[in-house]
Amino acid sequence: MQLITICALSVSLSLSLCLSLSVCLSLSVSLSLSLSVSLSLCLSLCLSLSLSLSSGLSQLQGSVEQVFLRCAEGSVEWLYPSGALRLSLSPRPLWAGLGPGVSSNTPASVCVKAEPHWGGAQLYLEQDGVLELLIGDALGHTHTRCFSVTSGERPALFLQATPHQDISRRIAAFRYELRGERSEQPNDNSVHTEPVSSEGACRPCNDTEMLMAVCTSDFVVRGNIRAVDTDADLQAAVIKVSATRVYRQKFALFSSNGRLTHSGAIRTPLSCGVRTGSGSFLFTGHIHFGEAWLGCAPRYKDFLRVYEQAKQELQIPCTLDTH
Repeated sequence: MQLITICALSVSLSLSLCLSLSVCLSLSVSLSLSLSVSLSLCLSLCLSLSLSLSSGLSQLQGSVEQVFLRCAEGSVEWLYPSGALRLSLSPRPLWAGLGPGVSSNTPASVCVKAEPHWGGAQLYLEQDGVLELLIGDALGHTHTRCFSVTSGERPALFLQATPHQDISRRIAAFRYELRGERSEQPNDNSVHTEPVSSEGACRPCNDTEMLMAVCTSDFVVRGNIRAVDTDADLQAAVIKVSATRVYRQKFALFSSNGRLTHSGAIRTPLSCGVRTGSGSFLFTGHIHFGEAWLGCAPRYKDFLRVYEQAKQELQIPCTLDTH
């Protein structure tokens, strides 16, 4: 059995990358398997690591390759799947990367999402010696599948090639990410499909949640709703936003349209019944698999009232330039 450790506290490739640095690095390494792994967010370091490995056709039938994934998010691509891969997830050191207020005792969830060209393998969750199917060989809708983990657990993903008579090109590719547990998510070891429930997502934020969202969200923008479309695959409403001010964004979600505004799209469960409306809003939320999902979205005048009152009472968790 071959062992590969990826993005540990010190990367075992003659590099010590996972330090407390605000640096973004890119690295490509060739090894002797048929696996391509891209990883990011190793502790407080933004690391993108791509491993291109030789053809899976050379892997022995019935063999199992062992791979350790120690980053909070990444992607796996397996060309010409043959045999099996055991992908060991070790998220325990990464709780600090989930944001303020998240401790090592806070439940978290791991989510996986197959790429549209998925084929030639099945992905299982291995927990306590039991295998549970996450993604089958015949991929239908690209649902996101999630399961809960707690500090100290060592869950693993078991990627098994399915037998085929021909040698046509097949690629088993998926993305994964570690998330902080939301209140509406089940706090057990069950596997569930996202979105789990729209109950928590549709509930208006209270004043405390509104203020904390400004501090902990992946994006914070002020803007108007231009239109609302539907994403049938994700059962989500796609809110087209014209942003007059971008306070923060983890990635380039809102791009400049050449004027004084930025445009972008934010998703929320379709059952929330979002409609177009007039007025200025403060949109906050998180990034999941490269897409923006809505968190708190108060009207800007309501947020400003709450923010100014908390500021006078010295109760603001973080500051925002409202001028």
